[in-house]
Amino acid sequence: MRNENLKMLIVTALFAAIIGIMAQLTIPLPLVPITGQTLAIGLAATILGKRYGTLSVLVYIMLGIAGLPVFSAMTSGLGIVFGPTGGYIIGFIPAAFIIGWYLERFGFTVTHAIIANIMGTVVTLTFGAVWLKFIAELSWTAVLAGGVTPFIIVGIIKAVIAATVGIIVRKRLTSAKLLPVVIA
Repeated sequence: MRNENLKMLIVTALFAAIIGIMAQLTIPLPLVPITGQTLAIGLAATILGKRYGTLSVLVYIMLGIAGLPVFSAMTSGLGIVFGPTGGYIIGFIPAAFIIGWYLERFGFTVTHAIIANIMGTVVTLTFGAVWLKFIAELSWTAVLAGGVTPFIIVGIIKAVIAATVGIIVRKRLTSAKLLPVVIA
């Protein structure tokens, strides 16, 4: 059992690194950039489940807070987390948990994974929008126009990709005995 926990912690660290790498894939927008972070978080939670998927997000955030340039545009530090886009980063934590929880509760199928990842997208956008509203002192109209609307279609596309690829990878890792059938 101890080797299994060690293996899962290594995989968790690997996914934290993947999130950091995917964060560098950006499309700049005026308020909030479109990044690969949410796709990577969806993959982590879909493949690893609620416990280790959420842990990988926490490790990623802690690496960024500690000064490693893992946030979008190779940035880091508490200033990013407490800045205008920090709500999205904080929202990654409950998003990963909800995605993993939903899949553990209803089953690791592509359909459930799409639903779970869309739920995760909604959670991330909600946290981000509320945070952006108060930190940047913007109107709700400005927040919706710059911090939510541009991400709806892209978020759905990323949710479908994370769900489809995540379920395939999870099945292959499980059949290769690189991932336990049931992740506790």
